[in-house]
Amino acid sequence: MNIRTTLLLCLLVMLSMPVCSVSAHQQKSGLTTVLFNPHTNNIEVMHRVYMHDAEHAVKTLFDKTADIIKSAETQAQFAEYVAQRFALYDELDQAFALDLVGFEVEGQHFWIYQETATPPNIGKISVRHDVLRDIWPEQNNLINFEGKGQVQSLEFADNVELLSVEFAPHAH
Repeated sequence: MNIRTTLLLCLLVMLSMPVCSVSAHQQKSGLTTVLFNPHTNNIEVMHRVYMHDAEHAVKTLFDKTADIIKSAETQAQFAEYVAQRFALYDELDQAFALDLVGFEVEGQHFWIYQETATPPNIGKISVRHDVLRDIWPEQNNLINFEGKGQVQSLEFADNVELLSVEFAPHAH
């Protein structure tokens, strides 16, 4: 290789580095845990969103000056946005009445908490999880169901709108 080719390759590598580091910040993935808590007899829902994703999202969803880090109002708006785009349905396709019970910033994550009473004899739950998928179609949301038998997971990607999970009778 001559020196000109080597310099050109080095320049191309250097120019591509900032692009890689910028794209590494937004994760475009969320994690939700649905916990069947035997101590409270509640279904507890915990949504985890990367702060960097939340920062970009609130500027798109609400206002270009929205600040989820410093503004309690923006945090509450975003928590409500998440609550409106997540739903659990029973076998009769009736939505569970999920209460928004709180939210917090913890390190590089924004957490949103919901809960509802655990109905008796759950056999199947259907889930809608559209959080951030309205602004980023490539958003990927993973849900883990815990506390009712083995952990079961559902993944919302691409055009998936509704998924279901089934539980064995009397699973604890």
